[in-house]
Amino acid sequence: MANQAKHPVDEVLPFGQLFLYGLQHVLAMYAGAVAVPLIIAGAAGLTKEQTAFLINADLFTCGIATLIQTIGFWKFGIRIPVIQGVTFAAVTPMVMIAQNQGMTGIFGAVIIAGLFTLLIAPFFSKLIRFFPPVVTGSVITIIGISLLQVGVNWAAGGVGNPNYGSLTFLGVAGIVLLTILLVNKYCTGFLANVSVLIGLVVGMIVAVPLGLVNFTGVGNAAWIGIDTPFYFGLPTFELGAIIAMILVMLVVMVESTGDFLAIGEIVGKDISEDDLTRGLRADGLSTMLGGIFNAFPYTAFAQNVGLVGLTGIKSRFVVAGSGVILVVLGLFPKVATVVASVPSAVLGGAGIAMFGIVAANGIKTLSKVDFSNNHNLFIVAISIGIGLIPLVSPNFFSLFPAWTQTILHSGITLGSITAILLNAFFNGPTSGAKKEEQSPEVAASTAK
Repeated sequence: MANQAKHPVDEVLPFGQLFLYGLQHVLAMYAGAVAVPLIIAGAAGLTKEQTAFLINADLFTCGIATLIQTIGFWKFGIRIPVIQGVTFAAVTPMVMIAQNQGMTGIFGAVIIAGLFTLLIAPFFSKLIRFFPPVVTGSVITIIGISLLQVGVNWAAGGVGNPNYGSLTFLGVAGIVLLTILLVNKYCTGFLANVSVLIGLVVGMIVAVPLGLVNFTGVGNAAWIGIDTPFYFGLPTFELGAIIAMILVMLVVMVESTGDFLAIGEIVGKDISEDDLTRGLRADGLSTMLGGIFNAFPYTAFAQNVGLVGLTGIKSRFVVAGSGVILVVLGLFPKVATVVASVPSAVLGGAGIAMFGIVAANGIKTLSKVDFSNNHNLFIVAISIGIGLIPLVSPNFFSLFPAWTQTILHSGITLGSITAILLNAFFNGPTSGAKKEEQSPEVAASTAK
């Protein structure tokens, strides 16, 4: 009977908990979700009305993509608590396409790249055999450390803010972080699980009298906005733009694989080749829908991996609830504008905790690895070192050819490729996981 017990991933929580836990995820990812459409709108010279439409279209499609991944249907959806968002890997090529072919050029390239991802998913998922704990641990650690840059910048007020690093911003971020720690220390059960949401609410209460919360635009925003397909015109298909976007989706598939494996580690669910295929297919389908519904390429949002680890809530239906909330936000621009009023400093306090948890889970995964020889030590050291190059020195690869920049500016992709290659070199392409799991040294340390 015990073997028939439902996995926590498939547990359906009461409605109230689903809503609050789901809202917590939405607040954690919202700033990242709206950043890409704002950047693209600026590059394409869109009007304020068009920009607002683009943001709401993105939120709506984010929600649909999240529902596809978490609920799943037929051969689509990995069915774990993974929230979908626009990949930042696509920003640079989309800016270039917007300036040369306009928005229709972007959407045409996105549709074809999504179809490519959907078709290649079964073949790409075979890479999972190259992800033993020494590789997954390294990749998860790189994801967490890379994301910390985002959290730190939020805490300081946001990149480009003239008062970046002011004591006011840092103080608000510190209060949010302290609230999360205190709730986790002194509360249990439901309250501990919504510690991030409580921290964000406390941060908002503190930020309002300090003048950090800007509600301008809420009054002018429409109550209802419908996302109509091909709002900017029928898509156009230009070969160079399509190739660039396919390259982006190859990077996205590597990053999504890392995120899927990270969430699998956190929730205690083994990710099989078939699971990975369904997840990558969902990425492809969501990206195609993005091109149709005036949005962009979609991938697992790494920002929310840490929230799953921090709260310990493993149910995929919680994140499905986030998908429903995102769809609603996409249909009701006024509500979306209110949510957008959360200051960067408030998000920063939560971000430092969530992204640090991702890195800590990577270290936890590495604790399963046999380090009795230097081979695995080198794999971890070099992959993390190379993966952090874009973070430590953004211009390190600036003289490389333009077509390589999408890959070279993604520390997660660089670190993943490095870890896979080094593991294949030192341990062989398929034997690494078995060696580590059967290691007597690891078994002894685990027993302690």
